[in-house]
This record gives sequence, C-alpha cells and structure tokens, in this order.
Amino acid sequence: MSDGTYRTLTGPSRYELDPVKASRFVATLDHVTTEDEALAVVAACEAEWPDASHHCWAYKLAGGRTRSSDAGEPGGSAGRPILARIEGKQLADAVVVVSRWFGGTKLGVGGLIRAYGACAGKALDAADVRVVPRTRALRVEHGYEDTAAVQTVLAAAGLTPLDADYGATVRLTLAAPEATADALAQRLIDATAGRAVVEAAEPGAEK
Repeated sequence: MSDGTYRTLTGPSRYELDPVKASRFVATLDHVTTEDEALAVVAACEAEWPDASHHCWAYKLAGGRTRSSDAGEPGGSAGRPILARIEGKQLADAVVVVSRWFGGTKLGVGGLIRAYGACAGKALDAADVRVVPRTRALRVEHGYEDTAAVQTVLAAAGLTPLDADYGATVRLTLAAPEATADALAQRLIDATAGRAVVEAAEPGAEK
C-alpha cells in the first residue's frame, strides 16, 4: 500500500482444501516479522505432520524480502504459486505452508500449481487481515543524564524500545512509524539539546 501502511495477517489460521485426486492439502498461515519466524512455522508443520509427503511454503516480509520452497515437488509447482497468492492479496509479514499427503495419483506440474495455489488462495481468503503502519528502525544513543527527556518523548509518541543496551551510554532500538520517524528523531535531538544521536538501523530492520 502507498499510504504508509501495509496489510498483514492478524495471526495463525489453517485451511484444508477438498481432496484433489485423493491428495490432501492443508494450508497453515501466520503473521511473522522475520525469516527465522517464518522458518519456525515451517518447522512446526514438519514436526506436527511428519507423515506428510511435502511441506511447501512461501513468505513475504514487509521490507520486501520473499522466499519460497517446493520442498521436493517439481520446480516451480508449489512455492511460487503460494507466493503469488500472498502477493496477489497484497500481504506482507506473512507465511503460508501447504502440507500435502500424496493420494496415489500424480497430478502433473499443472495440477500441482493449481492445487497449491488454490489451497493457499482459499486459506488467505478466509484469513483475518489487518492494516498496520510501516515502520522504520532507528537507533538512539544518549547519555544517562538525558534518560528522562528521551523517555518523555517516547511516551508521548506511544513507543516502547525494541531493545536497550546500557553501557557507557544508553543505546535504544525503536520501530517508529515511517510517516513520523523524521519528526520523532528531531524531537529526541531537541529534547536533549542535541546530545542524542539518532540514526537508521541496519537495512531490512524497517517494515
């Protein structure tokens, strides 16, 4: 979306497609914010259903990163159709795993594309979606004497640091709404009479 927001899943859900030539397809969906979280959903499906023939998957993160896997199915027959459905719904920070139990009849590449795509698509159709603001990751470094001033600015903005490191100085990591990140940085600098250092975090941390 172009207004500083994006669409994502509200949380986990599951959908089972009607059998396709005796093959069973079950989609597991979830909201994730990192690759590790997405792969954890895949691993959970593999652990829950070790008897499934394949656990094919795809995810898209709000930073734009995508990845998909055919998990042993013919190349391009599973992961890409799943990813296409995620992108078709204009979703981000979302993972979809489609687990398949082979029913004894080969579906062919075209049949697999249709089945995996249909299972993912119908699961996403039924899933709850919410619109959230895009964020930008910021790092704030300040002296201990400016802690109260910094906390006052963050409280007014309704922000809680994602991470804090207390060493010679205080180093905070924030996820600030993209639309107000620049203004927030300036307020932090002004509140500490220019002593606070505010900079962008590493690429990919933003949403």
